Formats: sequence, C-alpha cells, structure tokens
Amino acid sequence: MAEAKRDYYEVLGVSKDADDATIKKAYRQLAKKYHPDMNPGDKEAEIKFKEASEAYAVLSDADKRRQYDQFGHAAFDGGAGGGAGGFGGGFNFNGADFSDIFGDIFGDMFGGSRRGGASNGPMKGANIRKSIRITFEEAVFGCEKELDLVLKDPCEDCHGTGAKPGTSPETCPKCGGKGQVVYTSQSFFGTVQNVQTCPNCGGSGKIVKEKCPKCAGTGYTSSRKKIKVTIPAGIDNGQSVRIREKGEPGVNGGPRGDLLVEVNVSRHPIFQRQDMHIFSTVAISFAVATLGGDVKIPTVDGDVLYTVKPGTKTDTKVRLKGKGVPSLRNTQVRGDHYVTLVIQTPERLSAEAKEALRKFDELSGNTLHQHDDLATKSEKSEKKGKKKGFMDKMKEAFEDKE
Repeated sequence: MAEAKRDYYEVLGVSKDADDATIKKAYRQLAKKYHPDMNPGDKEAEIKFKEASEAYAVLSDADKRRQYDQFGHAAFDGGAGGGAGGFGGGFNFNGADFSDIFGDIFGDMFGGSRRGGASNGPMKGANIRKSIRITFEEAVFGCEKELDLVLKDPCEDCHGTGAKPGTSPETCPKCGGKGQVVYTSQSFFGTVQNVQTCPNCGGSGKIVKEKCPKCAGTGYTSSRKKIKVTIPAGIDNGQSVRIREKGEPGVNGGPRGDLLVEVNVSRHPIFQRQDMHIFSTVAISFAVATLGGDVKIPTVDGDVLYTVKPGTKTDTKVRLKGKGVPSLRNTQVRGDHYVTLVIQTPERLSAEAKEALRKFDELSGNTLHQHDDLATKSEKSEKKGKKKGFMDKMKEAFEDKE
C-alpha cells in the first residue's frame, strides 16, 4: 500500500489562506535547504526537495490550487473529475514556473544569475588603493603630498578600442554582441537557464582580430605620473583620502575609477591622540609643585607657559582648551590638550643641597626622624635576644677552671 502524501500546505509550512508571496518565500527557503546539490548523497534531503517542489507546483498555480483545495490529492490522480493536469502517479513539473525562484538559487550556488550578469554598457573603472606616511603634526594641521603612480590611459593610436588603426573591433560571434551567454540545464523542475559573462569577449560584446601594436590590443598605455594629494587637517591614522577619477580607466566609455590614499600617521615621542584630543605628560620639580611656579608645556602650536598652583600633587590633570586636533568637518573647531603633571624626584644632589633638604624636613615635619623611636626599640630587642644562655655560661666556667 502506497504511503499517503502529506498535505501540500503542511509541506511548505503555510496556512491554507496564505497568499502567493508567502508560498513563494516558504518554498524558496526549503528549496535552498534541501536542494540535492547542497546535500550530495543525502536521500532524505532529495525526497524533501521533491516533496516541496511538488507542493509548490500546485499551490503556485491558481487553477491547480483551486482544484487541490476542492479535491485534495485526488485532483491529480484521475480520481476526481478526470484529473486536472494529468499528473497521474508520476508527478511532473512541466506546467510549473520555477524560473523566478531557481534563477536565484542557481545564482547563489553557481555564481550565475537568471537576470543577466555583466553588461556591455559603460562601466566605471576600478579604484586604485595606495598608502602614504605623514607625521603627527601633518595629520593635525593638514599637508600636501605627492604620489608617484603608474596610471593607464586610453591608447592614442586606437583610441581605446584595442584594434589596429584602420580596423575596428568585430561583434563577438559567441554572444552576438550581448556580452553574455546563456547555459541551459535540466533539473527536477524542468529547464533552467543560467546567464554568465561571455568568456570570449569578457562581457564587452566585441573581439579584436588585428591588435593595435602600441597597446598590444589592451586599449590602454601606462605611464608614470605624479599626483598631488591634499591631506585635510584632523585626519586620523587609517583614514583615506579619495581623489576622484584618478583610478583605472572606465570600460566602454565609462568614467575612471577613484584613487584611495590611506594615511599612516607616525607615532610622536611626546603626544598621543584620541579622537580630537591630545594627551601628554610633563615633569615638574618638587619645588614648583610645593611653592607653585611657571612650567613650559610643549603643544602642537608651540610651547605654552602654564602657572602651577602651590601644593600641586603628582598626576594632576591640566586642560589646555582648543589645543587639540581640528575637526575634519570644521577646522575652526578643535579638541583639547590634556597634560598630566608628574613630580620629578632628583637623583643627584650636592652635599649643600642635601643639608638644605634635611633642614627643610626638620622645619616641615621632621619626616626623616619620625620613626627613630621605633628603630631604638628594635635595636634594644635585638640586644636582649642576644643574652648568654645556660650552655654559654657553663662553657665560660669550664674555660676559667682550666
């Protein structure tokens, strides 16, 4: 006894009142999931794919769907009204339109497209990518650099056609000048057409029989050129500058591509950058930190004289407003420069300086001797711990008798 077929709506996972778009979407997902080419050797996936295709062939056709809703599977096995569609026991898909779905599926799996791939119309040329190194200050204030590039230009002899002067490119016989070829294949659901770029002409629709001797049939000649690059103020490491139409030449009269210049900013020995702000560290003496005074702070605009307040502690943060990096959108707007003040301890002092520092310490808390009493107690404890034991006394008494 043959196994009963599942309900077509159940197979696709849709309700009986689902519209055409819902049915198509559900089938597309199942077809991609269970297609035999995506599941080689998987018999279960092949069965599910056929089952889903059969359900879609019926439910995507308004007339077949109406008959299926009225008679069920019997509508196609000759048991109701003479059978609609003449499917019989061996279901076929010749009456179903799968082109809208399987063109997409085959395009995903095999790189083709049912709507056509390359075009022989005007196309923009490819972009060229280069990199350039600048200093920290050049990134802040902007600069001009010069790049030495090898660029292609349309051949002056053949005017970009690639054909020998006096001749012209001919229509490609393989694609008929369309730039595309159509490959037909048979599958479970019938005939499928897959459109790809013509391998003979590369999508141009033209072939050159007699090549231009100057450009060897390429249509282009190369030459070394110097390109000026304007680096805007405020650019950051890794960002790029786009120079319009300085890339590869276009195809079939299309515009040139662009030149994309990536900026690499060298590290600065003092400054660090975060967005529009600059950070640095400045050392100050103990005297300046204690008594206050002026300190010179380097910035990208030059040295700035800053007055340190008396009693400043180490790691104090100072903000120099408007001394940071300009905004790329508005150079009149700049970030800030944040400076960390660090008290510097002198490593070498003269005898006079040491004596003066001791005197200062005596007058400001005597910190050099504030733990002297603890040191004295420690020394006394050590002396007590060194008292003679019983064996030491016996040894000394024995030595005296001798």
